[in-house]
Amino acid sequence: MEVLRRSSVFAAEVMEVFDRSPTDKELVSQAKALCRDYINSRLVQAGVSWSKPEYNAPVPGGKLAEVSTILLRLGDELEYIRPNVYRNIARQLNISLHSETVVSDAFLAVAAQIFTAGITWGKVVSLYAVAAGLAVDCVRHAQPAMVHTIVDCLGEFVRKTLVTWLKRRGGWADITKCVVNTDPSLRSHWLVAAVCSFGHFLKAIFFVLLPER
Repeated sequence: MEVLRRSSVFAAEVMEVFDRSPTDKELVSQAKALCRDYINSRLVQAGVSWSKPEYNAPVPGGKLAEVSTILLRLGDELEYIRPNVYRNIARQLNISLHSETVVSDAFLAVAAQIFTAGITWGKVVSLYAVAAGLAVDCVRHAQPAMVHTIVDCLGEFVRKTLVTWLKRRGGWADITKCVVNTDPSLRSHWLVAAVCSFGHFLKAIFFVLLPER
């Protein structure tokens, strides 16, 4: 299988909106592009790949490219703290990967639980890590079409829950402020909080989904 190109996130029509205040639709489009990029990175790390021809050709540079790099860097930090938390998501939730409805409902339930107590960049990174972990599970279990489902679900969640918060911060570029200090001894308290909350919501979602299994 061909690799889903990371560079698809650099599409010119998505990048150019950083020069002005983005609309809701543009923020969602960017969220989905970032999600595809994040998922592809994790698929490559896991030694699996997946591709669809409709994704755009690479366009180097741009602010969205920087956002993607930062998001992946913060995701690396988050997953470094608890290397097993964001792996085998489907098994942890005990769900089937053969049903689009089950995958969608599970992801959206987890997403809602993550942000129950408010929105932070740490939780946003956690959302992307969950999406990527679930996507890796889907590809490994011969369900690559579910990657589309996960990306679309994340986009829909951003539209309903995160767009207003993102607009108040000027868009996705605000995440770059999370890495002003590179001292590893200060490995983000916000990431630790995101990881701690993940354990709680996994247990909560397990019981939410239990009647459906």
